[in-house]
Amino acid sequence: MGIRSDLETSFDFEIVDEFLDHYSMMVESMEVMIVDLSNERMYKRTVDELFRVFHNIKSASGYLKITSMLKLASLVEDTLETLRHSEPPVTSETVDWLLSISDMFAKWQDDLKLDNELSKVQYALLKIPDLER
Repeated sequence: MGIRSDLETSFDFEIVDEFLDHYSMMVESMEVMIVDLSNERMYKRTVDELFRVFHNIKSASGYLKITSMLKLASLVEDTLETLRHSEPPVTSETVDWLLSISDMFAKWQDDLKLDNELSKVQYALLKIPDLER
């Protein structure tokens, strides 16, 4: 039994289905927004939108008790809060880190679709990049 089966056992099907739909949309939009952080004109709007995406994932995964997703989304949300108060553009190290984060959330999306156990978080993702230019 995988993560999706666990969720459907513990929560109403409609709640799980709605989470999966919204999660899919958020994951699919991450990569474009992360790349857009390099564009100074789009920086403020993009960093705010990315913050909302990770805040929503954090809230939903907390409610559904998906601990690893909750913890990683919280780490990213905290980092994005720092970036919200920084001047654009972000460093290439930060963009690369966020793209790796996006890949992890996409892997979890696959795990959810295939009803696998959630993949383990790569240790390298827990090292926040230097946010200073």
